[in-house]
Amino acid sequence: MTPAIIANDAQRFLGLTLFVLLFIQLILGVFMDKIKKKLGGWVFNFHVTEGIVIYVLAVFHPLAFMAFNHFIGGTWNPYAAFINVCLLCNATTDFYNTLGIISFWLLTTVAIIAIFRHYNSWFKANWRKFHLLNYLIFLIAGLHAFLLGTDFSHKPFVYFAVPAYAIVVGIVLFIELPRFYRNFTAWVRS
Repeated sequence: MTPAIIANDAQRFLGLTLFVLLFIQLILGVFMDKIKKKLGGWVFNFHVTEGIVIYVLAVFHPLAFMAFNHFIGGTWNPYAAFINVCLLCNATTDFYNTLGIISFWLLTTVAIIAIFRHYNSWFKANWRKFHLLNYLIFLIAGLHAFLLGTDFSHKPFVYFAVPAYAIVVGIVLFIELPRFYRNFTAWVRS
């Protein structure tokens, strides 16, 4: 195996693992109270630990992309892996990479807010509002994975990815958006 193949396999493994863990994270988050009642308080600690693992893997995924590009004759280019965002791109793959970069920076925002919520009462009081970004992260990252990833549109992973994506869209449409609407209308009336 060449270093390029190892880096590519690492990138693919990290992407697949991130998708699965993000899905589990969202399911735990939306049903946390019910799951805690059935299984106990350790579920919340697992949820927090899983969030840390997700962020670490999300950092290593573009690093593996950088390594792959280096091994196929490119340079170590963190700009291309972490910052190079384009909405009207010359190549469609550049736009697909942009989706991954946007989801990474949204995830970074949520991670920073999660850290500061322990030290700031405003972040603690409004954590749920910022937590909604996780759905956007999952949906954008899933789109990035389906359009760019080699494993997401093939068997057997497509049998997990498509239902998982549909479940999260359903949670957003039937749980989170109605909750947001109720909270917003209550705020407007007050």
